[in-house]
Amino acid sequence: MPNSERITSAQMSIELNARLDRIEKNMDRMSDAIVTLARAEEKILTLTAFSKQQSEEIKLISKRMDSLEDCVRSNSQTITVINKFFWLVMAATTAAIAAMYFN
Repeated sequence: MPNSERITSAQMSIELNARLDRIEKNMDRMSDAIVTLARAEEKILTLTAFSKQQSEEIKLISKRMDSLEDCVRSNSQTITVINKFFWLVMAATTAAIAAMYFN
């Protein structure tokens, strides 16, 4: 009986070692998966922060464009007045030259 108990004990030891190896492999895979998840989470956080930064930049550019549109509108009105004044002066000058020429 002691001989058969040794075989059984040896077989149990082999089976136990095999089982522990499988558990260790599973733990290694889980560890790799956790590291991968942590990296993915870090990437997501980085992309979220980048997205917020881009959103703020877009808001700033939009405000600057609105300001620029107001400035262009104001300049357009000024140019329209200057243009009308120029043609008024040109018409008056032409009328004065014509009056001198025909008198």
